[in-house]
Amino acid sequence: MHRRHLLQSSLALAGIAVLSACATTPAAGPAFTSDRISVSVEGAGADVVLIPGLTSHPSIWDDTAAHLVGTGHRVHRVWVSGFAGRPSGANATGEQVGQPVAEEIARYIREQGLTRPAVIGHSMGGWMGMVVAARHPDLVGRLMVVDMLPFMGAMFGPPGATPDQVRPVAEQIRDGIRSVPLDQRRTRAEATIAGMIRTESLREGPIQHTLNSDYDVAGRSFHELIVTDLRPELAHITAPTTVLYVTPTGAPLTDAQLDVFYQLSYQTLPTHRLVRIPEAAHFIMFDNRSRFFAEVDAFLSTE
Repeated sequence: MHRRHLLQSSLALAGIAVLSACATTPAAGPAFTSDRISVSVEGAGADVVLIPGLTSHPSIWDDTAAHLVGTGHRVHRVWVSGFAGRPSGANATGEQVGQPVAEEIARYIREQGLTRPAVIGHSMGGWMGMVVAARHPDLVGRLMVVDMLPFMGAMFGPPGATPDQVRPVAEQIRDGIRSVPLDQRRTRAEATIAGMIRTESLREGPIQHTLNSDYDVAGRSFHELIVTDLRPELAHITAPTTVLYVTPTGAPLTDAQLDVFYQLSYQTLPTHRLVRIPEAAHFIMFDNRSRFFAEVDAFLSTE
């Protein structure tokens, strides 16, 4: 692929976007404190954990949470420190962000006494959901990954590329995100969001909150996504898994080519269903809400 198209597609997959803030509700059960995440809880019934993507605010799930609460679920929305205006906390340092955050989500599930909840993650949130399900298979009842690959680095190198082979481009992208001049951030955010959300009226919130994120945390997170290959760990996931995906805006791939790419990427995952969603960009829950809700309902009703 052309490098520019790769970057556009990978930015879309990583979910460099945020939405307007929403009020949080203290989590049920024993008090949970963390310097990497906060969690808000609403509703009653079977538990569903919602994880947003890179720089995203938990309000990306507003409509989804309302739908889930209305269908008898208790919803736990994760907010990652350093994203969308939340202080960076422990995510301010270290080479990794997503994996330590995934461990905190696992700790939350365990300490709050959730019994194998469903986990739905968008973009980087889906990647973190895979980490939790692979490394703590006893904690996750079912998993939905929304528009994310287990190894983003595959988009930055030749077929069979290894994490070490794509590390140089990961470092370049990380440093580029860190160093975006303040006077250029809005322009770049507008361009990125335009490729991720077809519905133009919904773009301004993501643009504003992208600007409120910690660009250093975002850069290190993106680097981690590119150089960490979760494919060898997929075999450890016991939860039935649904993967929703779209053909990225501007990507030089046909739908059929993308289908094969996803099939190969997830071939070691024991029990899974791959679904390409039409008429949507990266934020499927915005652009094709009715289809997204239908897929979520089917996912949650699977035995």
